[in-house]
Amino acid sequence: MTARDPRWVFKDRPSFALIIGLVLTGICALVSFSFDVLNGEPVQFFFALVLALAPVPVLLAAVLALDRMEPEPRSNLVFAFAWGAGVAVLVAGVVNSLNLHYIQGAAGLDPTAARSIAATFGAPVVEETMKGLVLLGLLRFRRAELDGPTDGIIYASMVGLGFAMSENVSYYIAALNSEQGVQGLAVTVVLRGILSPFAHPLFTSMIGVAVAYAAQRSGSERVFIILAGWIGAMLLHGMWNGLASWGGFPGLAVAYLTLLVVLCVLIAVVFRDRRRIVALIQRYLPPYEPTGLVDRIDIAMLSSLSRRNKARQWAKAHGGKRGARAMSDYQLAATELGLLHERAARSMIDEQTFHQEQRALLECMSSAKSNLPVSAGR
Repeated sequence: MTARDPRWVFKDRPSFALIIGLVLTGICALVSFSFDVLNGEPVQFFFALVLALAPVPVLLAAVLALDRMEPEPRSNLVFAFAWGAGVAVLVAGVVNSLNLHYIQGAAGLDPTAARSIAATFGAPVVEETMKGLVLLGLLRFRRAELDGPTDGIIYASMVGLGFAMSENVSYYIAALNSEQGVQGLAVTVVLRGILSPFAHPLFTSMIGVAVAYAAQRSGSERVFIILAGWIGAMLLHGMWNGLASWGGFPGLAVAYLTLLVVLCVLIAVVFRDRRRIVALIQRYLPPYEPTGLVDRIDIAMLSSLSRRNKARQWAKAHGGKRGARAMSDYQLAATELGLLHERAARSMIDEQTFHQEQRALLECMSSAKSNLPVSAGR
């Protein structure tokens, strides 16, 4: 892709900084996994790794299904997942181990009680802080990508899934090495891999929503919004760990019910945010009808996920991969145009940036339309 390609506005090109970041997160993941190998036989490690990886494609698909209206750049999503699976897990693992050693030594508690205390009061602070750092990075360096709470939930879920995947490897190896052996592993896989795969994404989504709201605002209030989300994530995480450690079956039931309620609330937030984006499209795109790049039929198509999907299917059936790509580009550029106007209305970008990105998005729409089959979407 050349420098003049208007698709630069989608910000999906791997930058040098991103490549370096992925290398560093990959190294951290390898170091973290090396500890797991040392704690168990290599065969056990690879078995645990396969079990941890198995649900990941389904979980990723479930998360990305919420991101269909305005898909986030893949490079950002990959980095968020890699951060959770590498840097966050490694640093949290080291700090949690030190905390456990300190608690056990200072209080003279038995290992089981010390682990419960560390898991309830220490781990949530450390782990949510490490996961939340990538969201702060997005706010600092990719603020324009945080167009609403959906984006915060998506990025938080990606870093949470990466963290959970790597953490599960350690749990599965520990279960294999326990007295229960395979039976203990089966119970752990059911509890962590089947019944609570979205726990970490849900915890960190509290930070994601807060950071996304902060991205739409300016001033000191942003700090308090982020702190509220951060505290919410740590409290939810601590409640889960505490009930799982001391609550027995009733405690687990309450913990799962709480996560279910949080999940339903976040899904409602996503659907509400989707309606907001549709309203922006319907508000800001009609003035562009004189350009010939959009008309009422296009706006109707862009206002519904089902009609968007049918338009992509039509384009693929009549124009192959090129037609499908053109329709996807057109839909994304048109959606981004509505969001660009909202950022300008909120004074989040200056006039020069607005016109620069507006021109690029219109060029994207024009290029995409020229590659669509005749009468596409009609």
